[in-house]
Amino acid sequence: MASSPSLPSSSKRKMGAQADRRKEPPHGGQRQSGQRDVFHALADPTRRRLLQELAQGEQPLNALSGQFDVSRTAVSKHLRVLAEAGLVRERKAGRETRYRLDAEPLRELKEWVAFYERFWDNKLAALERYLEAEDSD
Repeated sequence: MASSPSLPSSSKRKMGAQADRRKEPPHGGQRQSGQRDVFHALADPTRRRLLQELAQGEQPLNALSGQFDVSRTAVSKHLRVLAEAGLVRERKAGRETRYRLDAEPLRELKEWVAFYERFWDNKLAALERYLEAEDSD
């Protein structure tokens, strides 16, 4: 059995020496204490859409909130959740706060999903063989 990818260093939890030797899949979005889980942040469609908008480049809150049918306060709260998950960075530019995408946690999530993809591929291949056998009968 192939070993799983190691936990990304940015999200390792303190583990004993024995736990470090175990072969486990990556965390899949779980963050250190005080930070939100990436899965939680991505669960909301508004937050996913905000990330798509920020993938176009850094934007101020006013520009972002104008693209949604929710209040500026609601958009601000969504951005806060994304920032707590490490998906969004903010910076002050005068009186304005500008937001930008930080895709690193998404890369970690991709690694986690890739570990399990081999199981899905095996199941899909078995389903394909089954269906082909049914068609030939």
